[in-house]
Amino acid sequence: MKKKGMQRAVYGSFDHVDLKTGGRSLKKQLLSKRVKQLKLTKTTTVAELVEAMGEMSIQARNIGECAKVLKRIYSDKRRPTVLLGLAGPLIAAGLRQVIRDLIVAGAVDVVVSTGAIIYQDVYAALGHGHYQGSPDSEDNDLRDLRIDRIYDTYIDEEAVWRTDHYCGVVADKLPPGNYSSRAYLEALADTLDDEDSILYQCRKHGVPVFCPALNDSSIGIGLTEHRVRCLKEGRPGIAIDSIQDNHELVQIVVKSPATAAFYVAGGVPKNYINDSIVMGYIYGLERGHDYALQITTAVTADGGLSSSTLKEGRSWGKIKKEANVAMAWVEPSVALPLLTGYILGKELTGKRPRLRYDWDNGTLRGLLKVRSV
Repeated sequence: MKKKGMQRAVYGSFDHVDLKTGGRSLKKQLLSKRVKQLKLTKTTTVAELVEAMGEMSIQARNIGECAKVLKRIYSDKRRPTVLLGLAGPLIAAGLRQVIRDLIVAGAVDVVVSTGAIIYQDVYAALGHGHYQGSPDSEDNDLRDLRIDRIYDTYIDEEAVWRTDHYCGVVADKLPPGNYSSRAYLEALADTLDDEDSILYQCRKHGVPVFCPALNDSSIGIGLTEHRVRCLKEGRPGIAIDSIQDNHELVQIVVKSPATAAFYVAGGVPKNYINDSIVMGYIYGLERGHDYALQITTAVTADGGLSSSTLKEGRSWGKIKKEANVAMAWVEPSVALPLLTGYILGKELTGKRPRLRYDWDNGTLRGLLKVRSV
């Protein structure tokens, strides 16, 4: 059995530890900021919760760091152009109103989305619903009932057919020719009358929407139906020009004094927003994003772009060396409401002017700031 004195002899007072010159000062500095234990009350707001999470650890702190980046974006006097990248089953998860509120609040200047998210928005704008289901459903039975499953959400396949057809009919009424996804989606938005629609609000407030992989969605199915109909009837139709999408988005980047990327999940939208920065060299511009934040659950170890860190993006010049960045590995149906609640609760965009885009056949003649919200 060891005596107390022997224990001290073994472990000492740690004076023997080699902390090198200034080591104790560094140790004191590193141990100067305690992790704060979260305290909630009956009146705690979402904005207050997110701020408090920034003093915690693990992913709570990362959510808080994302909030700090957002605060810096909206207080930057250069008025950075905010590009919102959307991927994943966000509307099926119940985030349609959250995204719509970001648009209405003036927090977003450009939306880059998967076609599926915009399609789900149109599906809802036409009066069709998303229903609570179960991931343990018997999918063969659902197929017989013409019910489609998105994890634990159900949608009506018969309503999907009608929505596909609707997207094609909108194309039928447009003058023949090539369209960027932005131009086609503006035309689609013009046919909607739903204040809760993301696409409707983007059109109302002049926020361009790009879907670089529009064909990889049910909108693409509707446009294929349009193409087949045109061929049968012997008349020209429309086509989506994805390179025109590139051209339009890079013009926005070049004409912006600064840019901020807000990635919800990853996918094509994330890479597309990053490529718009790389393409700046075409116009003689070499500049990364000034701000970037991402909420995702993608793992980094597989080397995929959805999970690629913002630090990695610096090696490509997509993110500035000195950029203000943050990442939180939190599923977006949880993370996006928290960050949106922070933006709205803190009224970060209250005095922020909107952008107006002066398009002339795909050429951006001007990018103007206007005060009307």
